[in-house]
Amino acid sequence: MNDETAPLAVWCAGEEWCPITSTATILGKKWHPVIIHRLLKHGPSGFNALKDAVDGISAKVLSDSLENLEEYGLVNRAVISEKPFRVEYSLTPRGKSLEPIIIAMHDWGKEHLMPADEPAQ
Repeated sequence: MNDETAPLAVWCAGEEWCPITSTATILGKKWHPVIIHRLLKHGPSGFNALKDAVDGISAKVLSDSLENLEEYGLVNRAVISEKPFRVEYSLTPRGKSLEPIIIAMHDWGKEHLMPADEPAQ
């Protein structure tokens, strides 16, 4: 596991827009913001509870996404018990620091995007 206090690597060469591009790369994966949102809303969760909360995600994609978020130091994976085997996922302080961004994404979407049950015009 990465040291969650160490800065994350950027993918560009010192340009002024590097922080934006690098952050968008982390949050731009389809399920990452949703997983973070659910952990912010529900708190620490087991794998199955998280899968139920992230409607439409497969177990494989959720597992891969959680592993990726853990590599970025945004999610912590803790083994709760060995028998039966239980794992709990929670946000690290770095993950929790994304709350204003996730809320802003939600609010922007509510204001500017058409509801899913409305037909396109």
